[in-house]
Amino acid sequence: MKKVLLIGAYFLCSTFAISQTVEDMVNAIEKEGIENSQLEQLAYELMDLNGPRLVGTPEMKSAHDWAVNTYKKWGISAENQQWGTWKGWQRGITHVDMVSPRVASLHATQLAWNPSTSSKGVTASLITLPSFTDSLSFVKWLPNVKGKIVMVSMLQPTGRPDENWEEYATKASFEKMKSERDSLEKIWRQNINNTGYTSRNINAAFEKAGAVGIAQSRWSEGFGANKIFSAGTEKIPAVDISLEDYGMLYRMVEHGADTKIKIVAESKDLGVVPTFNTIATIPGTEFPDEYVILSAHFDSWDGGTGATDNGTGTITMLEAARILKKVYPNPKRTILVGHWGSEEQGLNGSSSFVEDHPEIVAGVQALFNQDNGTGRVVRLSGQGFLHAYDYLGRWLEAVPETYKNEIETTFPGSPGRGGSDYASFVAAGAPAFSLSSLSWDYWNYTWHTNLDTYDKIVFDDVRNNAILTAILTYMACEDPEKTSREKAVLGINPRSGKKGEWPTPRTPQRKGGQD
Repeated sequence: MKKVLLIGAYFLCSTFAISQTVEDMVNAIEKEGIENSQLEQLAYELMDLNGPRLVGTPEMKSAHDWAVNTYKKWGISAENQQWGTWKGWQRGITHVDMVSPRVASLHATQLAWNPSTSSKGVTASLITLPSFTDSLSFVKWLPNVKGKIVMVSMLQPTGRPDENWEEYATKASFEKMKSERDSLEKIWRQNINNTGYTSRNINAAFEKAGAVGIAQSRWSEGFGANKIFSAGTEKIPAVDISLEDYGMLYRMVEHGADTKIKIVAESKDLGVVPTFNTIATIPGTEFPDEYVILSAHFDSWDGGTGATDNGTGTITMLEAARILKKVYPNPKRTILVGHWGSEEQGLNGSSSFVEDHPEIVAGVQALFNQDNGTGRVVRLSGQGFLHAYDYLGRWLEAVPETYKNEIETTFPGSPGRGGSDYASFVAAGAPAFSLSSLSWDYWNYTWHTNLDTYDKIVFDDVRNNAILTAILTYMACEDPEKTSREKAVLGINPRSGKKGEWPTPRTPQRKGGQD
C-alpha cells in the first residue's frame, strides 16, 4: 500500500512539475513578446525601407537578404533557396496629368510589369467603350482606338462605400443606388462578353489595334482604395487611376470634351531573374527530422508596401521565431520558418518547396500560416484532418485566455484549396493550419490596394498573433505524440453535387512572366 502511495505521489509530482514547466515557458514567451517586442522595428524595416515585394523585382531580393541578415543577427540559421525564375522588373516614376480641357495632376500609378514609356511619356486623347452587340461590332469599332488611350473600366456611380450609404442615406435611396449599380455592372460585364474577350485579355486587343495606352480604375469599394495588379500589355503603358479622377475623365469624354492625358510611366525590364524562398531553421534536439513550420508569404503586389498582405504575417513569424530562439533555444522538434515567394501568382514558392522537399513534408508535425490582414486570430480550422482536435485542442489549452478567447474552431473542417500557402502542404497530406484573423476592412481597404501601408498595421493584434504562434509552436514541439494525418470523409460538394475529394498538389509556375 505504501509503495502504491509513493508511486502515486511520484506521478502527481511529475505531472505538477511538467505543468509548471509549460506554464513557466508560456509566461516567458508572453513576457518576451510584450516587454521586448520588435514588431514596430521589423515593420519599419520591411515595409518602409525595403518597400513592396513584387516577385522578380530588386526590392523583393533586397527583402529576402534583409530577412536572412535579421535571422542571423538573432543567432538563427537562414538562407535564400532558389525555386525558379521570373520576369525581372523595377518600378520607376509614374506621373499622369490631364492636359486638356484643363491641366491637373491625377492620382494614378503604373501597373506591375508595365512596359516603360520614355521620360517624355505618351500624350493622347481618351476613348471609352461603346455598346457592342457582338464580337463583329467590336472588331468593326476597334480601329477607333488607334493613337488613343483606352478607358477600360466602368464608370462607378458612387465613390462612397456601402457602409457610408447605409449610415447616412435613407433606406429607399440606398436601395435605389444598389439597384442602379447592379444594373450597370451587369450591362458592363455583358458588353465585355459581347466583344469575345475578357477583362483579362482585352488590353492585348487594344494594343494590337494601335492604342497607345490603357487607363483603368479598379475600385476596391472603399474611400481612396484601388486594386493594383498587372499591366497585361507588352509595349504600351497601363495605369490605374483613382476612382475620383477616372470618373471625372470619363464624364468629360462622354460629354464630348477634348480630353487628353499625359502618361509618364518609367520602369526597367531586368530580363530573367532568380526567385527565392527564405528559410530559417532552429534545429530540433530529439526529433530533428520532424518539423513545426511557421509560414507566411513574403511577396506582395506593389500598389502599397504590402503591409497587411502579407507584411503582418511575415513579421508575426519573424517575431515568433525571435521569441522562441531566446526563451526556447533547444526545441525537441526542428522549427522551420518559411517565407514563401510568389504566393500572389498561385502559391508558387510554397508549392515548389513541397515538391522539392518531400522529406520535410513527411516530417511535418504542424504548420501555422498567417495571411489575411493585421487582425488578431479569430478562426482555426482542422483542415479536414480527422483527429486535428486532439492535438490542436491540447496545444490551445496552454494558451492564456487573452490570446484565444475570440478564436472559433471548426473540427475536422475542410481542406484548404488555394487561399494561401498552407494549402500547398494540406494538399500533400501534411497537417497545416491557417491562423485566420479579424477583418479590419481587409478586403476593401488593404487587400492588394494602394492603401496597404505601414499605418494600417494594428500592432496590438499582431503582437497577440506572434505570442499565440510562439506558444502553439512550443506545444507542438514538446508534444510526445506525432500528429495524425488521417483524413476525414468529405461530404457532398453543394456546387457539384458530388462527394468531396481531397485537393491534389498543384504544379508550381517556375518560369513566371517569360512567355
